Amino acid sequence: MARKNKNKEFKNLEVIDAGAKGKSIAKAPDGKVIFIGNAVPGDVVDVQTTKKKRAFYEGTATKIHEFSDKRVEPPCIHFSVCGGCKWQFMGYEHQLFYKQKEVTNNLTRLGKIELPEVTPILGSKEIYFYRNKMEFSFSDSRWLTQEEIQSGKDIQDRNALGFHIPGMWDKILDIKECHLQQAPSNGIRNGIKQFAIKNNIPFFNTRDQKGMLRTLMIRTSSTGEIMVLLQFFEDNKAQRELLLNFVAEEFPEITSLQYVINSKGNDTIYDQEVVCYKGQDHIFEEMEGLKFKINAKSFYQTNSAQAYELYKITRDFAGLTGDEVVYDLYTGTGTIAQFVAAKAKKVIGVEAVPEAIEDAKQNARNNNITNTEFYVGDMKKVFTSEFVKTHGEPDVLITDPPRDGMHKDVVAQIIGILPQRIVYVSCNSATQARDLALLDEHYKVTRTQAVDMFPQTFHVENVVCLERRQ
Repeated sequence: MARKNKNKEFKNLEVIDAGAKGKSIAKAPDGKVIFIGNAVPGDVVDVQTTKKKRAFYEGTATKIHEFSDKRVEPPCIHFSVCGGCKWQFMGYEHQLFYKQKEVTNNLTRLGKIELPEVTPILGSKEIYFYRNKMEFSFSDSRWLTQEEIQSGKDIQDRNALGFHIPGMWDKILDIKECHLQQAPSNGIRNGIKQFAIKNNIPFFNTRDQKGMLRTLMIRTSSTGEIMVLLQFFEDNKAQRELLLNFVAEEFPEITSLQYVINSKGNDTIYDQEVVCYKGQDHIFEEMEGLKFKINAKSFYQTNSAQAYELYKITRDFAGLTGDEVVYDLYTGTGTIAQFVAAKAKKVIGVEAVPEAIEDAKQNARNNNITNTEFYVGDMKKVFTSEFVKTHGEPDVLITDPPRDGMHKDVVAQIIGILPQRIVYVSCNSATQARDLALLDEHYKVTRTQAVDMFPQTFHVENVVCLERRQ
C-alpha cells in the first residue's frame, strides 16, 4: 500500500516576515506558520510544504504571483544552489532591518531582557568581496544542475572545486565566480582547477576516500598579503610539486604557499602538519598599528573591516580609564585583549585552543604589549575562584563565546565575582539572550549594538554592555 503524502500546497500566501536562519514566514489557512527558504517578505506565493511539525510547516515557494519591492537581482550565477548567500535576493537595507529585528526579539522575547533605546545596526560598507578567508573542496563527482540532469546527456566533466551543497557532505557545487573574497581569489581557484584537470591530477572522491586534491584555503589580509594552502589526500610528490610550482609561478603575489598531506577520514587540518612550500608560514593583519600574525590554523574574524568596527564598539562599551583589570574570556588569538590593552591596567585572556594562545602571546610580544597574560584550557575549568584569586578580580569582563554561548558554570562564576561591567560579544543572539537572562538579577543592560559582519547572509553579531545593579 502506497504511503500517503502528507505534504500540502497552499495558494496565494503573502510572505509577512523573515525569521531565524534566513527563512521567510507566511501563515497557512489553518493558522500555522510556514517557514520558506526561497521567498522574500512582501512576495505573494504558492507554497509546497516539505515538513509538517506540530506548530509549523516548512516549505518551498513554487510560484511567485507578486514580487516584493524588497527584492533585488542576485549578482551571483550560483545563487539558490550555493547555500552561502541566502539573502542575496533581498536589498541590503532590508537585510539590516530583519537582522536588527531578530536581535531585539531574541533579547526581549527569549531573554525577557529590558533594553535601553536600541542603537541602529552597524551595516558593512562592503556588501560583497568582504571575506578574508575562503575554503573550497575538490570533488571528482560534482553536483549536477537540473538542466544537466534533464538533458539526458552523458556528462563527462565531473570535476569540481567549490562548496558543499547544504546538508550534503559528499556533494560539491563547482564555483566559477564567488562574490565573497577579493581578487585574486577567483583567479587562483579557477587556475588551480584548470591546471589540475589539464595535468590529470585526480580530484578527491569522498565516498571512496581516494584522489589527490582535497581542499583549498585562501586567506587575504588588509595589508595585501595572501596565503594559499592546498590539502592533498595522497602523498604523490611529483604531482604535488607540479601543482605547487604552477601556483607559485602563476601567482607571484602569494605571500605564503603551504600544503598538508591528510589521509584521515575528515579534512580538518588542526591535527595535521602544515608544510610551508614557498614564502613565509604566516601573513599579517593590522589594526590601529597592531599587527596580528595569522598562520594556517589561526582564528581571525573573517571580515577584517567590520572586525575593526566590532572591536571599537567593544572597547567603547568597556569604558576603560587605564586602572582596570580586564578579563577577556574566549580570547581566541587575543585580538580584543590586545586592542583594549592600552587603556587597561592588565588584561587576562583565556582560551581553550593551545595554538590560539601561542599566537596571542607571540602577537603581544611583536606588538610590545606587556600588560596582557594568556592562559589555555577549558573555560569552565580554568576560570575558577582560585584563578580569580591568583590573577585579581576583574573590574571589566569581556566575553566573546562560540555560538553555543557560555557554559552555565562560567555564568555562575561571573555571578560569583560580580565585576562592575560586562561586555558580551555574541554571534548568536538567541544563546546570548539565554545567558543575559541568567545574569539579569545582578546586571542591567545599558547599551546594545548589532553589527553586520556577513552581508547577504542572515548571520549577525551583537554587543551588549551590562552594568552591575546597585
